[in-house]
Amino acid sequence: MAAETTERAEIVGALLDFLARPSATDAEFEAMALRVFAHQFRHNEPYRRFALRRGRTPLAVRRWRDIPAVPIKAFKDLILSCCPPEAAERVFMTSGTTGDARGRSYHPTMAVWDRSMRDNFRDRVMRGRAPIRMGILFPDDEALPNSSLARYLTLARREFGTAGSAGLVGPSGLDLAGLLTALADAEAAGEPYALLGASYAFVPVLDALAASGRRFALPEGSFVLDTGGFKGRSRELDPDAFYDGLSAAFGIARSACLNMYGMTELSTQFYDDGNAVYPSVKSGPHWIRSRVVDPLTGEDLPAGERGVLVHHDLAHFNAVSAILTEDAGEIVPGGFRLLGRVDGEASKGCSVAVAEFLAAARA
Repeated sequence: MAAETTERAEIVGALLDFLARPSATDAEFEAMALRVFAHQFRHNEPYRRFALRRGRTPLAVRRWRDIPAVPIKAFKDLILSCCPPEAAERVFMTSGTTGDARGRSYHPTMAVWDRSMRDNFRDRVMRGRAPIRMGILFPDDEALPNSSLARYLTLARREFGTAGSAGLVGPSGLDLAGLLTALADAEAAGEPYALLGASYAFVPVLDALAASGRRFALPEGSFVLDTGGFKGRSRELDPDAFYDGLSAAFGIARSACLNMYGMTELSTQFYDDGNAVYPSVKSGPHWIRSRVVDPLTGEDLPAGERGVLVHHDLAHFNAVSAILTEDAGEIVPGGFRLLGRVDGEASKGCSVAVAEFLAAARA
């Protein structure tokens, strides 16, 4: 146990150093990815069984692309953790809005997750901006300690928001009056304002503004950041209609309407540079890489061809870094385009991958 604790501390230290770099070469990413894979192979028993079934061991794997990816649904069926679950500092759980079992990600320390979020948010969202007044359309992480989105938004407000920032969703729901006051104050003072939250949380705001005939003209430097989709918690909006609505309601360009793409089963977020055109191009920092694969074979598809996204997140060191999602996408210059959920043959391929993983992990 002491040796395992020492090894964990060493890999956490190495990852914190890696994340602190301004960039990484392909060779540097590969070296760290192989080190993380070796750690997970040693200490994550279900993952080791799966990797052995595929003949992928630390001695056999030489490229990060050959590290076996785990289907995202496996997090709902198995404990995928290098540390004992009871030793985790934080456990993030999926939303469970579909009635299925909730997936869990165990974090023995929040140091890596928090560093990943802060450094990435600073570079991709703040972009050299001074701290900005923020309104948060989601509960904080004291109210929802098992929500990675609550943690994300709490850190955004704490690290990059001014003293006037506020959470606008509490036990009683949306504080619409507080939001309208904050928007009016920012407009009158010429002070940039940022509104962040789950995508579905913006729908009642847009509806309330439309019903009252109110619109705002937020100052230059203001932005909106949405994440997470609608998940059956509000009426579904076509993406172009959604971003047109945000632009009209708050008086900002669609290029100032940012989208964050993340998930409980990762420790890093992807961003676009606004949604002037949808679907936007998303990308991540130097410690995460993405592929688009044929789910039946696991083979990479050529750039521009639609397949299933695989993300390899070095910051997600305690579970499994390589995740086979159920999101369709295509690799394009500068990143990838997210094209919705998989369907048809791709969906069947993901189901086959889940069955294969569970059979191997439980063998």
